[in-house]
Amino acid sequence: MPIRPSKFVHVVYRTRRFEEMLAWYQTVFGAQVQYQDPALAFLTYDQEHHRFAFANMDLIDPGGGGPDDRGVIGVDHVAYTFSSLSDLFELYAELKSDGITPYWCVHHGITVSMYYGDPDGNQMEFQVDCFADNDDANAFMRRAFSINPIGVEYEPEEWLVEVRSGTPGEDLLARKSDLPVSPIRSAVGAGFGPPGG
Repeated sequence: MPIRPSKFVHVVYRTRRFEEMLAWYQTVFGAQVQYQDPALAFLTYDQEHHRFAFANMDLIDPGGGGPDDRGVIGVDHVAYTFSSLSDLFELYAELKSDGITPYWCVHHGITVSMYYGDPDGNQMEFQVDCFADNDDANAFMRRAFSINPIGVEYEPEEWLVEVRSGTPGEDLLARKSDLPVSPIRSAVGAGFGPPGG
């Protein structure tokens, strides 16, 4: 039986109506802003550190179309949480043996994540939470996201070895650097999504 996620956790949207979208989700869901800068915002309506994220395409892709141009507007990806690093990395190994690999592996600080694309190009994030306590995750977002709201990339093969060798999860879950993400993405970002996509 394949390893399955323990829960569905969030949706990320690309928008050219950034402030309008934030206001709508705050009104409709009673969501509160967890973190916001001019390019990105993370909101939640419950105990999860974020249920929605918004990428302001007017800043990320300033030469793009207007607010009604659907080219880059819409769902960027959906995210699923796994119960443990072992589950996440054993699924990675299993999928890799079937020829399915992530296009991006990044330690966001609040999650350790792998991003996959399905045959139609729909994107999904498979993640493990870094904090057992949501207050700690929120504090991390307030502190570290102003320095680097995207994260630090990692090599999944190296982490698979660490996980299988018994390295304690807390050693891997603590993001040890706030250096900007490597050239695949920048702190403001080329947006989310597979390279070249």
